[in-house]
Amino acid sequence: MPVYLDATTFLAASESETIVDVRSPAEFQQGHIPGAINIPIFSDEERAEVGTLYVQSGRDHAIIRGLDIILPKTGRILRDISKKTHGRNLYIYCWRGGMRSLNMAWMFETNGYRTTLLTGGYKAYRKFIRASFDEPANVVIVGGFTGSGKTEVLNKLEEIGEQVIDLEALASHKGSAFGGIGLPDQPTNEQFENNLFSIWQQLDKEQFIWMEDESRMIGRVTMPDPVIRKIHGAPLVILEVPKEVRVERLVGEYAGINDQLLCEAVMKIETRLGKQRAQGALVSIREKDYAAVANQVLSYYDETYSFSIHRRENQKRYTFPVNVFDAREIAIGLAEFARKTLKNGSDLPRL
Repeated sequence: MPVYLDATTFLAASESETIVDVRSPAEFQQGHIPGAINIPIFSDEERAEVGTLYVQSGRDHAIIRGLDIILPKTGRILRDISKKTHGRNLYIYCWRGGMRSLNMAWMFETNGYRTTLLTGGYKAYRKFIRASFDEPANVVIVGGFTGSGKTEVLNKLEEIGEQVIDLEALASHKGSAFGGIGLPDQPTNEQFENNLFSIWQQLDKEQFIWMEDESRMIGRVTMPDPVIRKIHGAPLVILEVPKEVRVERLVGEYAGINDQLLCEAVMKIETRLGKQRAQGALVSIREKDYAAVANQVLSYYDETYSFSIHRRENQKRYTFPVNVFDAREIAIGLAEFARKTLKNGSDLPRL
C-alpha cells in the first residue's frame, strides 16, 4: 500500500527520488513541482471526457470509463516509467491526491515499485508554497536606475557566498518593455511561483537574502503578494551609477540583437515616453545610434523609478555610489556594507 505524506514531508523525502506528476500534459504545462516528470494517466481530451461524465452521470460511471481508458495503456506506462526513473521509489501526485494518483500507485506497486502519495495532491502543494512566502526573512533589496547592473551584481554576490534570489532569471524577463528581448519564453505565473519556492525553501532566513528591486509585474509574470511586501519593506540599497556608464552597459546589452524587437518595445511605451521621444528613439534605432536610444528611453525609466521608490515612505533607503563599474568589487562592498550597517540582520525588519 502507498504511504501518504503532507506537502512538507513529501518534498523533503523526495529530494533525491523520482517525483511523478500523473496529471494531463496541459495541467503539467501550467505548473508542476520542479524536477517532476510527467507520466499522465489521461490525455487532455480523456481527462475532459471523464470529468464531464463524472458531472453528468456520477462517480461510478466516471471510474468505469477511466478504467477502460487506463488498462490498455498499462504496458506503455510501465515502459515509460522504467526509462525515466532511477531506483524503485516513486513520489506521486495528481490534482487532489485522489483516484488518478492512487490508480497509478497500484499499477507501479504491482510491478515492484515503492510509492508515496502527496496528501491533497498538487492543490495542497500550491497552498503550502504560497503560505511559505509569508515566512519572516532578513531580506535586503538591491535597487538602482535601469542599466545599473543590478543583476550582474547579484550574480557576483552569489559567487562570494551570499544568498541570492534572481527574480528576473526565474521570470525569464528583465522587467522593462525591452526585458524579453533575447530571452526564452516566460514560465506561467504558477510555474514561476513553484520555481521561486524551490529556491526560497533552501535559504537560511536568519542570514541576508539579496533580491533585486522589482515591480509587481516582471513581463507577464505577477509577483506573489508576500514577496512584493518584502521588496517594498526591506532595506533598499540603491546603486548610484553614472548615466553615461548605464548607457554604455545598455548599448552592450541590446545593440544589434534585433532592431525590429527594439522598435516594438519602444512602441509599447510610446504613450508614456511621449510621441516626440518615441519617434526620436525609432529614428535612432534605424540609424544604429543605440546610445541615443538608451538616453531617450532612460529619461522615462529614471522618472518612473524615482517616483516608485519615493512612494515607499517607510522603507529604509541607503545609497551606494559606483564610479567605476566592477560587479565583483561592488558585490564585495555591498556585503561588507550590509554586515556593518545592518549588523547581520539585527536592524532588519523580519518580513
